[in-house]
Amino acid sequence: MTAPGSTLPGRLAPSILSADFSRLAEDVDRVAAAGADWIHVDVMDGHFVPNLTIGAPVVRSLRPRTDLPLDVHLMIAEPGRYLDDFIAAGADWVTFHIEAEPDPLPLLDRLHQAGRKGGVALRPGTPVESVLPFVKACDIVLVMTVKPGFGGQSFMAEPLGKIAAIRAAAERAGKTIEIEVDGGIDLNTLPVAAEAGANVFVAGSAVYGADDVTARVGAFRELLARVGEEAR
Repeated sequence: MTAPGSTLPGRLAPSILSADFSRLAEDVDRVAAAGADWIHVDVMDGHFVPNLTIGAPVVRSLRPRTDLPLDVHLMIAEPGRYLDDFIAAGADWVTFHIEAEPDPLPLLDRLHQAGRKGGVALRPGTPVESVLPFVKACDIVLVMTVKPGFGGQSFMAEPLGKIAAIRAAAERAGKTIEIEVDGGIDLNTLPVAAEAGANVFVAGSAVYGADDVTARVGAFRELLARVGEEAR
């Protein structure tokens, strides 16, 4: 599957926020074997968002468990303070919020110097103009389609309107970037996000809340293939 306006493949990134933490490694293995592309790790600090989840030690524990890229979404204040911890733990991709770090360039430089990829994320209510000056330095931009802080929220379509501006800014800079959507993605909303131009889809409860997780990942893979065919 290729997203409109992108030469990049569609990627499914199950979020472990919705996994069973008593058997987290097994839940990661399950989606990896079923065909997931990335493993999404939602990090919340109880300050930037009103919830507290996990930190770098969980990433470190998962790193030897899977060959899939670990996609870490920092929903935290002062992301620069903890960035090196996540790099050392084995994160492959790191996104942090433009609302928490209005000048993301130094953090992006640190990621790139460490051989990692990264970019910025923005809340649904944040104007897209806040990230456009930095798109050329990003490998990825994450567009939130729920208010960050909790899993299981309903999908908001309005933020998808930002994707075209992000893609256009990348094209002006001569750069191809991943555009990720996070929040309320399921088998019904993924095609809407793909049509807008996203190519990385974070799915939490829609994957781990299924009675048959393996079958659900398979259904996502079939959907990605079908959406890709339609986009060609």
